[in-house]
Amino acid sequence: MYERLTELGIPVVIMEPLLGGQLASLNDHLTTEMLTREPSRSVASWAFRYCGTYPNVMTVLSGMTYMENLVDNLNSFAPLKPLTPEEVSWLENEVAEEFESFPIIMCTACQYCMPCPYGLDIPGIFAHYNKCVNEGSVNREKGTKEYRKARRKFLVGYDRSIDRLRQADKCIGCGHCTPHCPQGIRIPARMREIDEYTELLRSDISPL
Repeated sequence: MYERLTELGIPVVIMEPLLGGQLASLNDHLTTEMLTREPSRSVASWAFRYCGTYPNVMTVLSGMTYMENLVDNLNSFAPLKPLTPEEVSWLENEVAEEFESFPIIMCTACQYCMPCPYGLDIPGIFAHYNKCVNEGSVNREKGTKEYRKARRKFLVGYDRSIDRLRQADKCIGCGHCTPHCPQGIRIPARMREIDEYTELLRSDISPL
């Protein structure tokens, strides 16, 4: 849409520059690469600078929870250090390709799916799953050392962050949430997948 809006002389306003925070919490490999390239800047700053590099972008709307988020955002834009053509190419190709290869759920935690009639914490469930994917804590190869480590981290973190009464197994597939999701996520289907994976881990009788 950027090129078309520019042709029409319409300034661009960007929402969700961090994709609900997902672009600020990349996997370890991408995080290390970004910090190596720009040690004094945050991972999130790469997304902000990407947006700011395009001259027809008028405004970038970013949600901020903590004072350090505000400071980081200000430092990213004032003054703005535009990305080089090489950096843009790196982000659009290598980084984007690796990011898309991870099976995360494209939830931005907008909360439009809430409240769930059956009490599920839909954004919280997706956030925990995505966090575990980025940290390498989703592993389906039983019997390996990595599987046992991932199993413990996923289950312990799941029960700590999401109340048992609000976890994916409580989804009945009513579909009330689906039409409200601006990302088009098939929420009941993803809940079933997460519940099946969770039950696979819980059915393993080896100690955590």
